Amino acid sequence: MDLQKMVPPYRIKVVEPIPFLTTEERRRALTEAGYNPFNLRADQITIDLLSDSGTGATSSAQEAAAALGDESYAGARSWFRFRDEVHDLTGYSHILPVHQGRAGERILFTSLLKPGQICISNTHFDTTHANVKLVGAEPRDLPCPAAADLDSPDPFKGNIDLDALEGILTGPEGHRVGLVLMTITNNGLGAQPVSMANLTAVRDLCRRHGVPFFLDGARFAENAWLVSQRESAYRDWTPRQVATAAFQLADGCVVSLKKDGLSAIGGFIGLRDDALHAACEANLIATEGFSTYGGLAGHDLERLAQGLREVVDPAYLRARAASTARLARLINDAGVDTIQPAGIHALYLNAGRLLPHLSPHEFPGHSLGCQLYLDGGIRCAELGSLYLGSMDDQHRLVTPAPFELVRLAIPRRVYTDTHFEYVAAVLADIAKDPERVRGYRIVSSPHLLRHFKVRLAPVEATGTAKSQGVRFTAVGNGKG
Repeated sequence: MDLQKMVPPYRIKVVEPIPFLTTEERRRALTEAGYNPFNLRADQITIDLLSDSGTGATSSAQEAAAALGDESYAGARSWFRFRDEVHDLTGYSHILPVHQGRAGERILFTSLLKPGQICISNTHFDTTHANVKLVGAEPRDLPCPAAADLDSPDPFKGNIDLDALEGILTGPEGHRVGLVLMTITNNGLGAQPVSMANLTAVRDLCRRHGVPFFLDGARFAENAWLVSQRESAYRDWTPRQVATAAFQLADGCVVSLKKDGLSAIGGFIGLRDDALHAACEANLIATEGFSTYGGLAGHDLERLAQGLREVVDPAYLRARAASTARLARLINDAGVDTIQPAGIHALYLNAGRLLPHLSPHEFPGHSLGCQLYLDGGIRCAELGSLYLGSMDDQHRLVTPAPFELVRLAIPRRVYTDTHFEYVAAVLADIAKDPERVRGYRIVSSPHLLRHFKVRLAPVEATGTAKSQGVRFTAVGNGKG
């Protein structure tokens, strides 16, 4: 074994303290937050695995670059450094900076999609789904069949279902398809990667039918690393070479750089088409800022330009992937199943299998997430029926999600293996007596993106939620 491959290629230079609340303090904090981890304060969290977006640590080289930030309103030096770095990585002729990915989605979809059209994806994530709907279009997910088996070792469960995609493009709804958007990696389906073969086939189908093909490339580097490890044709390619080849397959991209940009803020839209660029640029200037800063400060652009180089470093990606894989083994050894195989930016706990005593309308994924906080101060996010299920006007579950999952998102260059051992130990204690985990009911909720601002309360007695008379379809346990 090459021991050097096990060691993260950096050392810690600046640290900050993390809080350790008492059990009673955590209980009170969660109650005041309406049992929604999004409402908790950061100083109430011991290990924060809510998101990998904007939560990573920057390097000394990034901070040194930030000191060179040019804050000129138009034509800043920092803009040109950022533009050149993105162009070199992606090959796109037009680059528009935005303050984060969802701003890029809004601008792109407003300029590209029309009401009544369909946007097809391997899986739309939350804000992507919402931004498609806000322009009056229909988001439609076509995950590959292998994604339905959470235990399958299939290496590319993030792929799109090519047969289903071709069926829509050649069928009676084909004229309605305004965009095919591939998310790499597939965050909504367990951080699973997308193969280059799948992306190439999507490119070919879209060209044949005259449909724009774009990438949601928030985790482009991590997808590229997994391709280099799992797809034989790319074994000898560097992550940067794989990433560039992926971008070159598409007509454009929208990217949140709060993930693989290694920064707290930032994103961009990459385009080839001159007319689409003109439309997006006009929207950008009206809503985000001039086209050479797009809502970003010069020091942000400098951090991003440096971060885009660091994130495709094979040593960094190897260590990050190994750390996530080790956490997955610890969790599995503790008796908690995760989506297989392990991705990089997050692990997804199979809460439905761990908590069979809770029905979908008691939100087992959310229940497990709350228990992780109550027992260990660990914050994470549910990806189950609370997030994906359909509700009636009284916020009662009508159709549950296909799986009840909890996402443990891994911030970049932030936590050590010792922190992750703590997470696994807390999960192990829950797995010893899972029936003590209570279900929850919704108290109030917005109708769009409800998981961000929903408020809940515990189901106090067994059967309380079931007595509401909610009708729902069967939900799988992830066995395929």
